[in-house]
Amino acid sequence: MENILLLFPILLPLAGGIGSFFLHERRLRRIGVSVTVIATFLCALGVCFLPQASLTLWDIGGSLAIRLFVDEMSRFFLMLVSLLWVLAAFFAFEYMQHEENEERFFGFFTMTLGVLMGIGLSANLLTLYFFYELMTLITLPLVIHTGSKEAIAAGLKYLGYSTFGAGLALIGFFILNYYCTSTAFSAGGTLAMPLVRGNENLLFAVWLMMMVGFGAKAGMLPLQAWLPTAHPVAPAPASAVLSGLITKAGVMAIIRVTFYLFGAEFLKGSWAQTVLIVLALATVFAGSMLAYKEKVLKKRLAYSTVSQVSYVLFGLFLLNATGFAGALLQMVFHAVVKNLLFLSAGAIIYKTGKTDVRQLTGIGKEMPIVLWCFAIGSLSLIGIPPTAGFVSKWYLAQGGLSEYGVLGIVGAAVLLVSALLTAGYLMPIVTRGFFPGSDFDYEHLEKKEPSRLMTVPLMLLAAAAVVLGIFPAGLTDFVSSVAAALM
Repeated sequence: MENILLLFPILLPLAGGIGSFFLHERRLRRIGVSVTVIATFLCALGVCFLPQASLTLWDIGGSLAIRLFVDEMSRFFLMLVSLLWVLAAFFAFEYMQHEENEERFFGFFTMTLGVLMGIGLSANLLTLYFFYELMTLITLPLVIHTGSKEAIAAGLKYLGYSTFGAGLALIGFFILNYYCTSTAFSAGGTLAMPLVRGNENLLFAVWLMMMVGFGAKAGMLPLQAWLPTAHPVAPAPASAVLSGLITKAGVMAIIRVTFYLFGAEFLKGSWAQTVLIVLALATVFAGSMLAYKEKVLKKRLAYSTVSQVSYVLFGLFLLNATGFAGALLQMVFHAVVKNLLFLSAGAIIYKTGKTDVRQLTGIGKEMPIVLWCFAIGSLSLIGIPPTAGFVSKWYLAQGGLSEYGVLGIVGAAVLLVSALLTAGYLMPIVTRGFFPGSDFDYEHLEKKEPSRLMTVPLMLLAAAAVVLGIFPAGLTDFVSSVAAALM
């Protein structure tokens, strides 16, 4: 009976999302979505207390089955996604009042949560791939929500990049099905070493191909271009979860394939590892540079996501315990902070209609709570102590310097340069927002702070960015234990 509980975090938001399409009265829809996302969080929390449970939904035969299970990575992913989804949903209640087709938005928004729960609970590569593809289809309406020509073009680009990346992963799935004893996820990997001997370079190439494929959703070069196109046209709550949480689905797939199918011991020291570390660092630098030059606020934050998620990938591709722990910490802190920054941007757009960073001079006088939250998120993204971002970047730098000689030094240098660029493209918004200068029209100053439905989620996220930086011990102990088990 316990195993049936694994279905609840998936089915509940899927059913609640479908129900949202038919709730045309705003108050009832808000109640329905609120109950659904909170209940999903509680179900996910309950699943986290289960032992190593598993549930087979469909046994196709051979090594193919749709199967769910719960392990430490499942618990980590479920808690991260379900908790932050609640805050994004409450923010969306007010924000979506100035958008059309609210029923459709909340329907797909809520269903996406269920699909992400499925990715977190996937017990094998087939199940993961099924939910991964389903996620692309269900999130596409969030990207094209406005129906504008730009939104349709961005949606097609998102669909094309995601499908191509998933296709690369699917080719790898076919090959792994032969070279693995099982495609069920098992800590340390499942490669059949007698079959692998003499074919190591083929397997390294397959791993590289799958990382590039799943890396499309995580925003890694060369398949990152959908992010800065899709984010500016999507409603701000959709942009927040696309950047903060849906990119982590790509990261989750990379973790499962790398550490639960191939195994770190087999991959470590390979040419493919070097290529992927270089790709991750190139993405960190390129994303930061593009963000620095960008003038549209949400597009700047999207380029920032390209850079910051590749911090996670850099830590994973180091294939050591310190780097892995840093990657999981960065997953949490980036999810919190990027939700905070995108929702703050959404609040500014909702109340003022301003989308260009050059229009935000004095915004801190009009919306002080929002800009203070944005400032805290910016400091964390840069990595300024005592915010949470400092902790993860410390682990990542230590993971690179501990084993990799010149490449590790280059990695730490790129992280430092990226931090400086991050300060360069975020802090001027804050300083000009709070200190607009003598030319600012103080006489016609008008307070434009949004309601508590927007400001309370922002303040909670900002508080989390600080508290997790001051008291990181519980989280660092947890991710270190997961890393030790895998290495």
